[in-house]
Formats: sequence, C-alpha cells, structure tokens
Amino acid sequence: MNRRHWGLATLALCAAAPIALAQQQGGSPDNIQIARERARKDKKAFVAEQLKLTDSQAKNFWPVYERYQKELGAIQQRQNMAAIDYVNASDKLTDMNAARILGLLAGADVDRAKLDQIYLKRFLKVIPGKQVARYYQIENKLRVAEEYDTARTYPLVN
Repeated sequence: MNRRHWGLATLALCAAAPIALAQQQGGSPDNIQIARERARKDKKAFVAEQLKLTDSQAKNFWPVYERYQKELGAIQQRQNMAAIDYVNASDKLTDMNAARILGLLAGADVDRAKLDQIYLKRFLKVIPGKQVARYYQIENKLRVAEEYDTARTYPLVN
C-alpha cells in the first residue's frame, strides 16, 4: 500500500471510529464516552473485561501485555512530542519544520506497525488467535478514538 492509500485508509478509520464504537457500545454517544473514560482510567481493567480470559490465559497474557504497553508508550510519547511541536509552532510553522514533524509521526507509525507484528507472535503464543484478534481490535479502536479526539483539536496547517 503506497503512502497516499495509507493516508486515505487512516483518514477513513478516523472517521469511522465513532461509528464503530457506537455499534459496539449500543449506539449511544453517552455509551461511547463511558467506554472511552473507562479505558482512560484503567485500560488494563477495560481490556480484561473485554477479553474475558481464563485464569491460565490471564497468567500468561498479562506479562506480555505489560511489556507491549511499555514499548507502545514510548512510541506514543514520541507522537505526543511531535504533536506538541506542531501546536507550539502554530502560525509560525515552516515547510522544513512541517516536514520534520511529519517525518517523526510517520516514523512512529512505522514503529508501531513493527511493534504490532513483533507482539502478534508473542500474543499468539499465550492466547488463542481469536482472542488475539479481539485484543488487537480493542487496541485499535481505543487508538483510533484517541487519534480522532486529538485530530479534532488541531487546526489545519495554513
């Protein structure tokens, strides 16, 4: 998939996030907000509730989950720093700085995709494939919802 198609797919996912969450959470905007808030307060508890792991699965899953979240957090921190750079530049954003920030964000996206591939194998070793797919869906829905919320607050580049 070339960069243009990737960008269009990302935009489509961002636009579809509220719809997907609404369908899963019963359709009400209040339910969507409740799910987001619960996930923000205690993501691990939210994931546990959604996955419904057996005791033996949980014993193997949570250590892998914790390592994944730690590595994911480092990538998210880089994305946040790039976003802060953009907001701080505001009306003074130069072409060079815009390209630098876009490079940082694109690099973080690539690193996240690589991390997901690495951890896919690790998660498949500790829980069945359908549960791994459900976990990745949960992560992706939470990520897309967060990205949508963030994107709404950023003004378009002038």
